[in-house]
Amino acid sequence: MSQLFEKFSLRNTQFRNRIAVSPMCQYSAINGLPNEWHLVHLGSRAVGGSALVMAEATAISPEGRITPGCTGIWNDEQTKAWAPISQFIKDQGALSAIQLAHAGRKASSPLPWSKDKKLTSETGAWETIAPSPITFDHHYSTPREMTESDIKNIIDSFISAAQRAVLAGFDVLEIHSAHGYLIHEFLSPLTNQRTDSWGGSFENRTRLCLEITKGLRNICPSDRALFVRISASDWMPSNGWDLDQSIALCKKLKELGVDLIDVSSGGLHPDAKIKLEPAYQVPFAEKIKNEVGIATGAVGLITEPKQAEEIIQSGKADMIFLARELLRDPYWPRRAAKELNTEIQAPLQYLRAW
Repeated sequence: MSQLFEKFSLRNTQFRNRIAVSPMCQYSAINGLPNEWHLVHLGSRAVGGSALVMAEATAISPEGRITPGCTGIWNDEQTKAWAPISQFIKDQGALSAIQLAHAGRKASSPLPWSKDKKLTSETGAWETIAPSPITFDHHYSTPREMTESDIKNIIDSFISAAQRAVLAGFDVLEIHSAHGYLIHEFLSPLTNQRTDSWGGSFENRTRLCLEITKGLRNICPSDRALFVRISASDWMPSNGWDLDQSIALCKKLKELGVDLIDVSSGGLHPDAKIKLEPAYQVPFAEKIKNEVGIATGAVGLITEPKQAEEIIQSGKADMIFLARELLRDPYWPRRAAKELNTEIQAPLQYLRAW
């Protein structure tokens, strides 16, 4: 039996293998509502054999969306729309997950395939917020520096969104603290230049992430797994968020009851020089796993079954998160099982092909 296809447990949550669908924005919602596209997109990857299917970065408030086409979970209508999608994923033997997010200064962006470089008031732009009034680049508006009241509202909104996610039936919740979005903006000294209790020292810069995590762990059922996605490095030469700070943060997250760190990197600064190569982020996941003693997920240019198998077999990470490769092939887990000489159950409707 391939170790990539061994069962894996966190709390009382059992994964049928070690393959997870990374959250990937589809920019196809209207007023934050998921629709038939999301059902088919996520559902087909559950049919494809992944153990965990995670819905895209889902905004905790209208202002937290990256684009007008991003999904949300800030109201009852959205909660009801997510429920059948979550249930369909589970009906296929996978676990359903959702990533809760706020885009911070990278919000109010046009759809990626739009000809517009920037939203305007005529095309639906809204005010963005961030720990400090520092723009991402010239295509983005300058965010308003958040007040103490804004910060408290963000924490409350994350907790409310998590409660809705539980009602919608999601098995796993993930806090998006990566890729230059709001929580990551608080973590990095490059974007957090506050002088109050939410900025400056490591303790202050990590405070928002820890407060949100504490709130979510308190309201989540004790058997429900909680993940946090981080950018382990800003990939900047100086003064940025780095692996040592990530390790220190993950130790605190473990103490608060986080079950797995979904380890990515980058996204904070447009000038970051990222050394792209196969499995380039795996060393971050391995270091955090070993230094913190917490389960980690590896992501980033993992495309081949034997590559994924080696990562699990050598103990570098506990789960493999696939993104673009699963856009290219929703049935990658079934191909991987065949290449690794492992049999996995096919849906009854597909048995004639096996």
